Amino acid sequence: MKNSNEKKQKSQLLSNTRRGFVKNTALFTGGAMLLPNLQMNAMVNVLNDKKLKIALVGCGGRGTGAAVQALNADDNVELVAMADAFEDRLKSSLMNITKAMGESKKVKVKEKNQFVGFDAAQKAIDLADVVILATPPGFRPQHFEYAINNGKHVFMEKPVATDVPGVRKVLAAAKKAKENKLNVVVGLQRHYQDNYLAALDHLKKDAIGSIVSGQVYWNSGGVWVRERQPGQTELEYQMRNWYYFNWLCGDHILEQHIHNIDVANWFIGEYPISAQGMGGRQVRTGKDHGEIYDHHFVEFTYPSGAVIASQCRHMPETMSRVSEFFQGTKGTVSTEGDNATLKDWSGKTIFEHRGKDDPNPYQVEHIKLFESIRNGGVIADAENGAKSTMSAIIGRMATYSGKVIKWDEAMQSNLALVPDILTWDSQAPVQPNADGMYDIPTPGKTTVI
Repeated sequence: MKNSNEKKQKSQLLSNTRRGFVKNTALFTGGAMLLPNLQMNAMVNVLNDKKLKIALVGCGGRGTGAAVQALNADDNVELVAMADAFEDRLKSSLMNITKAMGESKKVKVKEKNQFVGFDAAQKAIDLADVVILATPPGFRPQHFEYAINNGKHVFMEKPVATDVPGVRKVLAAAKKAKENKLNVVVGLQRHYQDNYLAALDHLKKDAIGSIVSGQVYWNSGGVWVRERQPGQTELEYQMRNWYYFNWLCGDHILEQHIHNIDVANWFIGEYPISAQGMGGRQVRTGKDHGEIYDHHFVEFTYPSGAVIASQCRHMPETMSRVSEFFQGTKGTVSTEGDNATLKDWSGKTIFEHRGKDDPNPYQVEHIKLFESIRNGGVIADAENGAKSTMSAIIGRMATYSGKVIKWDEAMQSNLALVPDILTWDSQAPVQPNADGMYDIPTPGKTTVI
């Protein structure tokens, strides 16, 4: 009875809903922060009580939130180093993490271990056992490669690259990570979310047969914009306003919609072999909107013959929808928010998951990472993270070019968006014209491979 009660208590401590998590722990999205009034207790494996040192690379809102979640995931960890291109972002992040952790003694980032600049990541990584990679995704491949080459466990945000050379670099490092038994968790948190896991369990039991088609959505009003400030160089401006430049972000079909495309890959059990689609800019057309589109529609075709219709949109005052809906040979499955529903073709409900009391997946992914490290296990998310990144990239290639993009051909591309070496004296990879506008991808003209 005692063991049962202890397990129940731990389960209750970790089972915060998304709603409860917002109330009770630190959650950072788009730079906003909510401070906790309840510290989460985490599980510690008594077989391995080594103090694990954490480094945060990328100190924006998502990195700050991930650091707090990591610190709450295990009793015997401490944040020892931080890195960012900008000192003001690092200082703000450190202040917010310290506030979020309250009286905890886990935040131990000395002044000498606060690194700023393009070479800051490597310096912070060197000091840690576990690394959080949360910079703009263009930098992810080189940071991940360095971390794995130096024997670090990694949590990295999605997507894991913005171009094909970056995807190949991540795939190579992912292989090395598995060989060296290093844990890698990628921030595709639906893989750690109960409603998706429950739906997948029923799919594996053939509840709706084989998936033959589906629709996946990330339609919203859009995200933040950071206007150009007096005295900024072009490179600093693009780094500050990174969401709107492909070398840093990869467009919102990659940076956001990867979540839904990844669910399609996951549930089907395959990666697409081709993509074709269309997109453009109708609403976000200003100078501060850089070079990316505000809407994409893509058809992904899979080896099994399944076809997934993918749509994402950043337009205010339009229908918002972030969800997935799939059709199988015997029925359907839908996922929305914390819920999942499977029905047969007569409309009868086969299975329904209502997740208002589920653990928050953003926290769970960190708990699972540290549990695996403690237990000597290996979580190997990086290969799937790279292939779902590639799936979204071929979707972007299809909308930008207006052509059918085949996976195998695209994987051979050497078109690099991200420079190998950058300093503050470097020229930004893309430049505005005399009117301050950037070249916009044009179907039929733009080269994507």
